[in-house]
Amino acid sequence: MKSIEVNFDLLDGFDWDKGNINKNYVSHNVTFQECEEIFFNRPIFIALDHIHSHIEDRYYCLGKSNEGRKLFTVFTIRKNKIRIISSRDMSKKEKIIYESNT
Repeated sequence: MKSIEVNFDLLDGFDWDKGNINKNYVSHNVTFQECEEIFFNRPIFIALDHIHSHIEDRYYCLGKSNEGRKLFTVFTIRKNKIRIISSRDMSKKEKIIYESNT
């Protein structure tokens, strides 16, 4: 698994709508603020999700919230904004990948 660089300087924030802003909290107890925090904290591991990138590029991110919670987040970039699709706690395997690559 190879990490890629995303130039966050070219992005203008996050894209949330009423339908998905609370979805991750209901499903995985992850607030939308925690979802956003991982993009500002280091270390971060981002890879292209080849399997789910048919219509648009999808990425997955392994990162930490401000409280140190390790999250697995799937996102895409639309109109220069990060659009989070899903976020949850990292699995044991994902924690190993994150720790060995950061």
